[in-house]
Amino acid sequence: MSTAILLLAHGTPGKAEDVPAYMDRVTGGRGVPESVIKEVAHRYALIGQSPLTALTAQQADALARELGMPVYFGMRNWHPFIADTVTRMSADGVTHAVVICLAPQNSRTSVGLYRRATMSAAEGHMTVDFVESWHDHPSLIAAFAEKLDAVMREHGRIPVIFTAHSVPCRTIAGQEADPYSNQAKQTAALVAQLCGIADSDWHFAFQSQGMSGGPWIGPTVEDEINGLKAAGHNEFIIQPVGFVCDHVEVLFDIDILFKDFAARRDMKLWRTESLNDSPRFIAALADLARKALARSPQSVGPEKRPAVVR
Repeated sequence: MSTAILLLAHGTPGKAEDVPAYMDRVTGGRGVPESVIKEVAHRYALIGQSPLTALTAQQADALARELGMPVYFGMRNWHPFIADTVTRMSADGVTHAVVICLAPQNSRTSVGLYRRATMSAAEGHMTVDFVESWHDHPSLIAAFAEKLDAVMREHGRIPVIFTAHSVPCRTIAGQEADPYSNQAKQTAALVAQLCGIADSDWHFAFQSQGMSGGPWIGPTVEDEINGLKAAGHNEFIIQPVGFVCDHVEVLFDIDILFKDFAARRDMKLWRTESLNDSPRFIAALADLARKALARSPQSVGPEKRPAVVR
């Protein structure tokens, strides 16, 4: 074996007690106020355990079956760390990797950091074909639309708020325009178009602004909910198009925080299911991988039997 696929995700602590070490990783050791650590631990405790790692493993399993070749996964901020996964890939004889970050919209603050970590770990061990962004991939859009259609069939064609994770304003400022905001909104627009939603019936917001201070990009979800209330709406749908599986930003921020925010305004919030291991989502990943393999001179034919290495 010389070629494999590597999926990258954010990472999540296994239990609330791991939050201090996890936050230290997320912030690059800059230090986090004790009040912030306690709040993050509280949120993890409320949802029991983030399923991010287990769901990423399921996505890797499904992609391996689809491609018939090895698929690994690594996390930027928790176990299994990207560097550890790359080391294991090298030990297994992998000399070339197609790397897909499970964040469809490209940003220097997210995908850029994943790329840097991967390239650093892979140097001297293997060549890398890194997929930069895939926010408008037809199968990704179809996967999101499928989940949204299911909610609209049950609750009617009520307003939709599409969301993506906010980032600090300072991290995307500068001479070179960061594509993240535009790509996130483009994903939302394509999903709305495929679902036949009028422009006036969907909105976009950035969620999960950090607690570390300083301005983060908006508008916030709370602002959009208040706007819908002022316009006379009493129910709406949220679909997070910046995330591809369930984790704390979905299970706490949307299912608990935003749902409570809406309830206190006598409004009902309905959320679409996350993509998780949706066949259409896996088809998007498979297409990205096949196209990268086709253009890579280092690529070899798929193995006869699928293999997932964790």
